[in-house]
Amino acid sequence: QVTLVESGGGLVQPGESLTLSCEAPTDIFTKYTIGWYRQLPGKQRERDPVARVNLLGQVAYGDSANGRFTISRDPVKNTVWMHMNSLQPEDTAAYYCYIYRPTEALWGQGTQVTVSA
Repeated sequence: QVTLVESGGGLVQPGESLTLSCEAPTDIFTKYTIGWYRQLPGKQRERDPVARVNLLGQVAYGDSANGRFTISRDPVKNTVWMHMNSLQPEDTAAYYCYIYRPTEALWGQGTQVTVSA
C-alpha cells in the first residue's frame, strides 16, 4: 500500500496562518496531480478540492480559498504544501490530500484545522 503522510494542522485564532504538508513516495509524487480536500464538522468530505497542483506547477483553487491559500509542490522533499493565510472559523475542517491516480483512490490520513477565538 502507498502511504501519504500529512501534517501541519492545529488550533489557531482567526487571522492566523497554517501550512499543511503532504509527503508521497517519489514514484507517486512525480506522476500525478495532487489536491487538498476538506471535510467540515458533521459533513461528508467535499467532492471539489480546496486546491490542486499539477506536474507543471499549475494550480487551481476552490471558492473557499478566496485568494488566501497557496498550493505548491517541492520535488526535493516529495511534498505538496498548502499555505493558508487569514484563517477564519468557517475554515475549520479536516483536510485531506489526494493523488489523482486514475486506477484507484489515494488519500492521506487527514489533518485537523481548527480556527477559534
